[in-house]
Amino acid sequence: MASDPTPVLFHYSFSPYARRIAWYLTLRGIRYKQCMQPPIMPRPDLAALGVQYRRIPVLTIGKDVYCDTRLILQKLEERFPDERLGAADSDGEGKAIENLLESWTTDGGLFLSAVLLIPRNIPLTKDPKFVKDRGSFFAGQKWERGDMTSLRGEAQVQMKRAFDFLESTLLADGRQWLRKTEKPTLADIQAIWPLDWAVGMGSLDGNIISKTSHPKVFAWMARFRQALSNAKARMEKVVVSGSDVLDGLQHEAFAEEEGKVDESDPLGLRKGENVTVWPTDSGSTHRDTGTLVTLNSREIVVQRKTADSRFDIRIHFPRINFRVVPAASSRDSNL
Repeated sequence: MASDPTPVLFHYSFSPYARRIAWYLTLRGIRYKQCMQPPIMPRPDLAALGVQYRRIPVLTIGKDVYCDTRLILQKLEERFPDERLGAADSDGEGKAIENLLESWTTDGGLFLSAVLLIPRNIPLTKDPKFVKDRGSFFAGQKWERGDMTSLRGEAQVQMKRAFDFLESTLLADGRQWLRKTEKPTLADIQAIWPLDWAVGMGSLDGNIISKTSHPKVFAWMARFRQALSNAKARMEKVVVSGSDVLDGLQHEAFAEEEGKVDESDPLGLRKGENVTVWPTDSGSTHRDTGTLVTLNSREIVVQRKTADSRFDIRIHFPRINFRVVPAASSRDSNL
């Protein structure tokens, strides 16, 4: 590869999911560009790329587009292997801790508890457009203020359980970082992001969760913020427009070689087939269609033209919580 394309992170500043990726890139010292997006739909920059997927963040490396933070982090670990933050392949215990923490915060309901604890005086929660947008985003979750208020007590309980868990287990022995390392690792990022988001918004009841009740957790969070601040001081902030990204990509190559479609995959899909892909947990109304180029137990990759048909891109999705079907049958597919 003649040159290494610079990653571009499509996000908005207060997205807790996007922070996972921005934190990772910053702690690694990986130079990247930011393409700032509106917090609600539509997002013309991504639509111009040919991406219908509505969740943030999205990362591009060359003409490859990566969706969902779980897959993005895996790809960054692989593409930039020197001094990566994840556990070594030979460290089964470290890998297990990372995966369990990722599942706990991302799929285990902790993030939704943090969402339910968003302070009611934040301007966005009073904006009808934002409320309508998020109402269509979270399947089965109402975003009217009255509905959220009724669930706040249970959300505080679940958040306290999370603080209790870390205080009494992984941090109980006085370690600085969750895997007993000398600096923060991927495990710390996987665990801290919804907690830091809730603390930063002032969402927590100080009578239930505080520096007094959970001193080890709050000290760990303070160390993480300091490490992040130190790393940010060494990074140059580069912000680009969507049109700049699109114009630049036409001169770049794909970041990855085209993969294969696993012939033993239970879905029976074939390489070159026209398929539709969408997330099943949230944002499921926005679906991407393209030619299937890669399918295995980890990811789905489709190839399609940009909106102006200028060039092809490949969109990558994880298998977990995503569905892929022949495009002809996608209209009849139920979640």
